[in-house]
Amino acid sequence: MSASIVARTFSRRVMTETSTLLRATRFAPQLGAIRLNSYYTPAHEYVKVEGNVGTCGITDFAQAALGDIVFVDLPEVGDQFEKGDAFGSVESVKAASDVYAPVSGTVVEINEALVDEPALVNNSAEDSAWFIKIEMSNKDEVNDLMGEADYKAHCESESA
Repeated sequence: MSASIVARTFSRRVMTETSTLLRATRFAPQLGAIRLNSYYTPAHEYVKVEGNVGTCGITDFAQAALGDIVFVDLPEVGDQFEKGDAFGSVESVKAASDVYAPVSGTVVEINEALVDEPALVNNSAEDSAWFIKIEMSNKDEVNDLMGEADYKAHCESESA
């Protein structure tokens, strides 16, 4: 697709945000592909927003720090959580860690594949190895979370 078509297709604002994200993530391979609708917590959870549903899990940075994941504990569909509540846990060969809800809401789906094969988190933490899908009770809560560029800077400061 030519640059002129892209420029006409996307608004100036989206193009500016995309350019900023591209520059910010160029040096952060642990973050993977750019995710325009993804938000991050300082504790390395993410929420990918689609409509009023947030797909939540741990980040690639978190799974790399934990090492080989051997167990994932997930909530039940219908469970309700407030932002910051522990909704599950992960255990690795190095450590165990609670996983916290980045937004408030009701669990509408869990990733059953992780119960049988927790190591999937090590291969695709922010894609197919999501933990839960939550119907958000307050979508504005994502405004308190970090975008991709801020999260990258946060990870770099923790790695220093």
